[in-house]
Amino acid sequence: MQNRILLVEDDEELRSLLSRYLGGQGFTVREAANGNDGLALAQDELADLVVLDIMLPDIGGLDVLRKLRARTRLPVILLTARGEETDRIVGFEVGADDYIPKPCNPRELVARIQATLRRVAWDREGQPDHGRRIGDLRIEPDQRRVYQNDRPVELTATEYEILRVLLSRAGSVVRKTDLMQWALGRRLTPHDRALDMHVSNLRRKLDPEGANRIETLRGLGYSYRSPE
Repeated sequence: MQNRILLVEDDEELRSLLSRYLGGQGFTVREAANGNDGLALAQDELADLVVLDIMLPDIGGLDVLRKLRARTRLPVILLTARGEETDRIVGFEVGADDYIPKPCNPRELVARIQATLRRVAWDREGQPDHGRRIGDLRIEPDQRRVYQNDRPVELTATEYEILRVLLSRAGSVVRKTDLMQWALGRRLTPHDRALDMHVSNLRRKLDPEGANRIETLRGLGYSYRSPE
């Protein structure tokens, strides 16, 4: 089944360009030119993901996102003006799943849509009673808890988010810039060691004997591999 994308963008030329490109990539696209129409279509549950511009002519994209989050966990990618870091931070605080600055590369937008849909699908695969198992780990997304060999692992909220992202792409490399954005909700900046610190703490909790299931690929990012 094709994934359904709701594109909420008031710039007619950009909306048309992105809609054509997404359609050519196999998505079913519905369009809205303002926040109220976008909100109505999103609440009709006729989309699997929303691409939402922050600057809209009637109600702002962040207000649309707030209203959506009061009713649904439908994944949302924000379109933000380049350089508007405050909007991105507030967007993550309100509940955005990702963002992409404008003018955006349609190919990058498709990649971010696919990555977001993979993460959402991974979370939904776990069953409330049994969770999702990967090797010696059991993840219960509804409870946001992790068990190793059926023993609880005490993780901070940030450590849980980092692990969730890495597990959703187990065996693949997750770029540090993406992991920082998806797990910590902010952009990676030079000399920022916060992500490295959290990964180090996560390794220590999961592998006290140094099995190093979270591999560092220098200059690229991190990759999760289940221990033998």
